[in-house]
Amino acid sequence: MLKENKAVPPHWLLNPAAQKEINMAMLFMAPKLKSDSWVKHLRAQDSGLDVRVWPETGQADDIEFILCWKHPLGELKKFQNLKCIASLGFGVDHILRDPDLPQGVPIARLVDESMIQTMSEYILTAVLYHTRQFDLFQQDKSRKKWQARRPLHPKNVRVGIMGLGHLGVDAAQKLHWMGFQVSGWSRTVKHVEGLTTWAGANALQEFLAQADVLVCLLPLTRATQGILDSRTFARLPAGAYLINAARGEHLVEEDLLAALDSGHLSGACLDVFRQEPLPESHPFWTHPAITMTPHIASLTDPKAVAPQLVENYRRVHSGLAPLHVIDIEKGY
Repeated sequence: MLKENKAVPPHWLLNPAAQKEINMAMLFMAPKLKSDSWVKHLRAQDSGLDVRVWPETGQADDIEFILCWKHPLGELKKFQNLKCIASLGFGVDHILRDPDLPQGVPIARLVDESMIQTMSEYILTAVLYHTRQFDLFQQDKSRKKWQARRPLHPKNVRVGIMGLGHLGVDAAQKLHWMGFQVSGWSRTVKHVEGLTTWAGANALQEFLAQADVLVCLLPLTRATQGILDSRTFARLPAGAYLINAARGEHLVEEDLLAALDSGHLSGACLDVFRQEPLPESHPFWTHPAITMTPHIASLTDPKAVAPQLVENYRRVHSGLAPLHVIDIEKGY
């Protein structure tokens, strides 16, 4: 469960009336996203919203609520009246990597049912692609080889989910319903009905040892960066399969290639990469045991999340704390 920042509220929460002295504006700061659809659906929630699109900010002092996705580092500190930074995705690592984050400003993440559903669909598809041997059929196809292969039965496949937040729990429950043996690992203790769960660094080795398919849905933090490395792969059963739909920085790419080429891992499905788009010269493109998708596992739908974003905007305007505020120290 997400914990809200327990720091002392800034003056704008203690004195909501002070907000009315200036015009409150929302700024869309996401250079890699097309703004038209976002502005359209935000204004559909409230036609009177003052929505601006970076870099056309107008008076900087008007900006009290910023919608962020991979913003230019150092830009947020320019807004002296900023009261909330809202991520346009589940993750907030793209915000926290800014060394000049305004102190005391809450950061809110999205928690959206449609994104949870699409992520679960992706994980189920990737697991079934492997257990139904489609990855091997594709390799056979490239060699014009006709060979029947017996699928792996779900009851005999142990799926380990790294990360038991909203995304991980939903995917785990759906896999469990399909008959897979599902377990989960998280930083802190989580109890999920029907699942075996492990928590903390001391339990990681035991968790990995029983994961025929390893799914990474962890938040990206200092503690989880590079967690998919040679040590992790060595602890998996021989022939294990990797699915990474979290962040590219979780994966040590050279270690994955070594584990695949040695035969210890049977394959991998990757949706995220350290550099996106993936360079044409990258060995992942041509590796026969790697299935890739271009960071599409769970795309944010502006129409679906606009009500949540506007609700947080209104909460801030009313002097209330935003919903889904992250713990900055934990990184999620």
